[in-house]
Amino acid sequence: MVRTGFRFFLDAQPDITVVAEARDGEEALALARRERPDVCLLDIRMPKLDGLEATRLLAGPDVADPLRVVVVTTFDLDEYVYGALRGGACGFLLKDSGPTLLAEAVRAAAAGDSLVSPSVTVRLLKHLTAAPAAGSAPRPVSPAPTAQLEEPLTERELDVVRLVALGRTNAEIAAELYVSLSTVKTHLSSVQLKLAARNRVEIAAWAWQNGHAQAGA
Repeated sequence: MVRTGFRFFLDAQPDITVVAEARDGEEALALARRERPDVCLLDIRMPKLDGLEATRLLAGPDVADPLRVVVVTTFDLDEYVYGALRGGACGFLLKDSGPTLLAEAVRAAAAGDSLVSPSVTVRLLKHLTAAPAAGSAPRPVSPAPTAQLEEPLTERELDVVRLVALGRTNAEIAAELYVSLSTVKTHLSSVQLKLAARNRVEIAAWAWQNGHAQAGA
């Protein structure tokens, strides 16, 4: 029922077409590899192959030509969030986030951006600033601190990074910094290269870990 609802809503969007749907993780993996969709939506708990493992096989750091994956789940658990992002997911969405946010997550992933449910974003990123407790889920791998970067970020790039960490969209960053949208995208591309970050989530994680996530930081 959930899958049917998602398909009905997404197919109704003028810029989104659902090309396939799967009943379990193994089928999802096979279809994704065959169809090569712009974005894959994966549930955490699926028969035969769970969403975290499917995400790793489709988008993980060892995948030569990774797909963009958004994980959609009922379960708001830190280990799932960390596992999805470590596995290469570029979005993490709760099923109760609503259809509008679902479509936004698909569009963001297709554009190379990331979207994490607002209800888990701040908690997730704040956890990255504290040492993990014994037995807790490992954190996503993050780039090195500024002092260790081969090429430090410029002041304007740090402004962009701070706003990314605060959850701003590219359009909001452009408006706040009084620059064009293309300028923001150029800065983000440079930041990703310097930080060796794969997506906005890793940029935000770096900002939180290095004290650049507070307003005015």
